[in-house]
Amino acid sequence: MKKFYFNTFFLLLFVGGLTMANAAMQNSDTEENVNYKWSFVAKVGTGEGRRLSTITRDTILHSGEEFKMMVNLLKKSYVYVIHKSSTSELSVLYPYSFDAPMELEKNFYIPKGRSWFKLDKNTGDETFYILASQERLTDLENRLRQYSDAAQTNKKDLVAGIITDIKEIKKKYRTYSTLAERPISIAGNVRGTKTDAVDIDRIDIATLATEISANNFYSKTITIEHK
Repeated sequence: MKKFYFNTFFLLLFVGGLTMANAAMQNSDTEENVNYKWSFVAKVGTGEGRRLSTITRDTILHSGEEFKMMVNLLKKSYVYVIHKSSTSELSVLYPYSFDAPMELEKNFYIPKGRSWFKLDKNTGDETFYILASQERLTDLENRLRQYSDAAQTNKKDLVAGIITDIKEIKKKYRTYSTLAERPISIAGNVRGTKTDAVDIDRIDIATLATEISANNFYSKTITIEHK
């Protein structure tokens, strides 16, 4: 009888351990461990028709129009904003430096301060790769450093490889889910849904932010057709 109780005790202990491990894995699969605020806003139109437009998907902008972005980390995660220009040049817009310490709950504007990017006369596709990962993407960082340090004559050959790397990263993490992508609500007013009746030259684009929550990884590619 004692042997029966002994075996039953360890069987229950084993089953309980499996249940707890399974629950931990399920929690890991649904945890919001990537969480940040994001704004991507353009000034479009001319004269009295100038207005703000929040950019959430592929769109069309014209030479002379302006755009600006903002990142604010709410949890420790690694966000990358990479731009491929209409002339096939790459630039890392965020982070400002791979070696900079991570700071939470602080607005990082792209470009810095009150400046905006202005589209020049080089028309074509402007592509933005937004990647957010709970793990640091060191291999991608190293490839981007290599591109930055390369001679101008060699950079074009490196671009295709980096874009392939980004696609492979997205494929690797494709099983992970975006848990939420929502405008920020403060005092009953939902930010990020209306851009009318504001001074577009004085707006803080952080007030038009969207909060991104994801499990382990999030990515989005936005292409601006520059005309």
